[in-house]
Amino acid sequence: MCGIVGAVSPKNIVPILVEGLKRLEYRGYDSCGVAVHHDGKLRRTRSTSRVAELDAQVAAEKVSGGTGIAHTRWATHGAPAVHNAHPHFSGDRIALVHNGIIENHDELRAELQAKGFKFESQTDTEVIAHLVNHLYDGDLFEAVQRATLRLKGAFAIAVFCRDEPHRVVGAREGSPLVLGVGKGETFLASDAMALAGVTDQIVYLEEGDVVDLQMGKHWIVSRQSDGSYKRVQREVRTVHAHSGAAELGPYRHYMQKEIFEQPRAIADTLDGVGGLDPSLFGDAAARVFDGVDRVLILACGTSYYAGSTARYWLEAIAGLPTNVEIASEYRYRESVPDPRTLVVTISQSGETADTIAALKHARSQGMERTLTICNVATSAMVRECKLNFITRAGVEIGVASTKAFTTQLVALFLLTLVLAKYRGKLAQKGEDAALRNLRHLPSAVQSVLALEPQIISWAEQFVPRQHALFLGRGRHYPVALEGALKLKEISYIHAEAYPAGELKHGPLALVDVEMPVVTVAPADDLLEKLKSNMQEVRARGGQLYVFADADTHIESSTGIHVIRLPEHYGALSPILHVIPLQLLAYHTACARGTDVDKPRNLAKSVTVE
Repeated sequence: MCGIVGAVSPKNIVPILVEGLKRLEYRGYDSCGVAVHHDGKLRRTRSTSRVAELDAQVAAEKVSGGTGIAHTRWATHGAPAVHNAHPHFSGDRIALVHNGIIENHDELRAELQAKGFKFESQTDTEVIAHLVNHLYDGDLFEAVQRATLRLKGAFAIAVFCRDEPHRVVGAREGSPLVLGVGKGETFLASDAMALAGVTDQIVYLEEGDVVDLQMGKHWIVSRQSDGSYKRVQREVRTVHAHSGAAELGPYRHYMQKEIFEQPRAIADTLDGVGGLDPSLFGDAAARVFDGVDRVLILACGTSYYAGSTARYWLEAIAGLPTNVEIASEYRYRESVPDPRTLVVTISQSGETADTIAALKHARSQGMERTLTICNVATSAMVRECKLNFITRAGVEIGVASTKAFTTQLVALFLLTLVLAKYRGKLAQKGEDAALRNLRHLPSAVQSVLALEPQIISWAEQFVPRQHALFLGRGRHYPVALEGALKLKEISYIHAEAYPAGELKHGPLALVDVEMPVVTVAPADDLLEKLKSNMQEVRARGGQLYVFADADTHIESSTGIHVIRLPEHYGALSPILHVIPLQLLAYHTACARGTDVDKPRNLAKSVTVE
């Protein structure tokens, strides 16, 4: 969600800024812009089109400079329009970009308007630019420090000043920002991937940090509890954010590429897993796991559905009572804390604002046994938790998550097995069988991907539909939820999922000949119950689209369309059954002509509340 790139260099940095924005397009945006210091003046180009159009505008207008900032914006305050696009100027002196939300912007706006500042946008960001300008007294670094003390909310900012031509200042509070160290030049970005190919020397800024970038050098100060700032040193890490990860290759969209990367992503995630030792989750895992008597999972969106699936595993296999909470709700309700709870957060980016806030809330209640499952080893979530498991899904560009979800499920199944073994609930025979199944999983997923041609033919039938129902039972109910989410995210078909047994308690009223009902039908102990629910749909004229295992004995007939998965996979079946749901959503969206990788109104990394 939103992207920042900034640089101070002896050469023209506009190509680096624009290329950095291209690498951040996957985060989602509806406008973009770049500003530079050029011949003693501020120059700016903004667009509500894609970064490629911005690149053409920059070339046509011959925008160049050695100091500059660039941004992709996902609209919160103010509609997607050029006058609301970043960078924002304050007069002809200050240029600023911002990720996050400033909660006290109305109060600050009124104060600054009273001082004579004129606002040209509806954004909260312009408030920061004017505040920095108001506080500026010849030292931009000092002005930004003073300004951040006035801000309430989450933010990452990058700002430069007409009067200090070789300086960019950045600050972060609740929104990610990294410093890139080059040879004779320095960079800022909201994601290290933006700097791929430019520098691999990265500093991850901490909460409350303000950084001063100058030609080939930098300083960092951190806000103290009394509101003062203290000079600090942050570790410079070598981070290989390979640019090749963003190449599309032979695929039509990144989402399609990422669906087909799942066998490799799962294999990479399992690489090095030789047995079920607590150390898979960190050196302190045995100590943290000791005495755990329940699990609390905190997550949002697709990650929440991964946690909901894991609840079935943790309770059935490890014997641990498990609650799964939507992070944005958990932090605002009265709950009963238990210090013997293992708090598990799940996030693809590790920067999800709601999940980080929920984690901090849990810790404030005395629940310090924390573990995160995340795809980014250097993220804020990993730094906040005592334990972690890093999935190896690789960069996920498509906004609709696919391989991040399945690797999260793999990690959660491993966690279940480790906890079960640690608690004496898993015999050696069961451990060996579970590990065999995990190692065979990439091959099993590959077999499911081979069903794509059959799924394409189904997708054509979904194109004219405006609504769809998804049904599942037991541990496949969260899979149905994930399938419905995928369809609505990228095809814009209204889709809802229900436990199949709930049909007769209300949703059955929606079923008619125009309502496709997608059913997840594995060969498990709930199959016969599910078949009864399917008959309820057929009796009302509903069209059933059934993803069944080979031995379910569900046959295609009038109103019942069946695609068979090659094998039943026991407890790991949810990982196989979500693959055809991803493909169905993808090919339906393609047939409807939507923007698959960048669906409207959505962002990849949700770093605001």
